Amino acid sequence: MNVIAIVGQKGGNGKTTLALALAVEAGRQGRTVAVVDLDPQTTAANWSDRRRQESPAVVSCQVSRLSSVLAAASKEGADLAIIDTPGKSTDASIAAARAADLVLMPVQPQLYDIETLANLKDVLALAGNPAAIVVVNRAPIQGRRHLETEEIVAGQYGLSFCPVVIYGRAAHGDAGNSGRTAAEIDPESKAAREVQELYSYISIVLKDDRNIAIKGANREENVIASRR
Repeated sequence: MNVIAIVGQKGGNGKTTLALALAVEAGRQGRTVAVVDLDPQTTAANWSDRRRQESPAVVSCQVSRLSSVLAAASKEGADLAIIDTPGKSTDASIAAARAADLVLMPVQPQLYDIETLANLKDVLALAGNPAAIVVVNRAPIQGRRHLETEEIVAGQYGLSFCPVVIYGRAAHGDAGNSGRTAAEIDPESKAAREVQELYSYISIVLKDDRNIAIKGANREENVIASRR
C-alpha cells in the first residue's frame, strides 16, 4: 500500500481539498483508497458524511492511532492511503510524514505560505527525510506568482517542486459543499484536468523512486509483524 501525506504548517492552504480530489481521482483510476483525517476539525470526515458514498473511505483518527489505522486499511484491501493533516500541528505532520512514501506540501504562492517551508524542512528531517514535493495550490489564474514561487522554493529552500500547478478555481469549493470534487461535477473542466495531471505526476514519482519501493516493503513487513 502506498501512503501519501499532505502536510503544511499553515491553515487555509487547501490541504483537505487537495487530499480529497486526489483520493477521488485515484479511485477513478482503479485504486482502492483510504483517506485518514488527522485534523481535529474533521473536515474530510464531514465531507464524507455529506457525500454518503462508500468510496473513498474516510477515517477520522488521533495521531496516536495512525499506525493502527493504516495497518487496518491495508488489511481491508486499500492500495493507497492519503493522510490529511491539520495546520500548525508538528506532531501530526511528523507522524504523517514518517508513515508516508511521498509527502506533498501544498503552498499558496504568497510569502505567508512560503515562509512556512523552513519549518516543514525541520518536520521532514525529524521524520527521516521522506520523499517530498512542494505543490503550488490555489494559484491566481493570471500572473506569474507560481513561477516566482518555484524559484524561491528551489533556490532558497532546496526543495523539490511539482511541475503541475493547481489554480484557485471556484469549482473545488462548490463541489465540496455537496461532498463531491470538481472532477465529479464537471469532468472536462480545467479544475478536473489539473487534478488529473497532478495525480499522473504523483503516480510516476511513486513508481520510479526506488527508496519509496524499499520503504513500502519495510512498512508491509512491519504491518505483518504487528499482527503476530
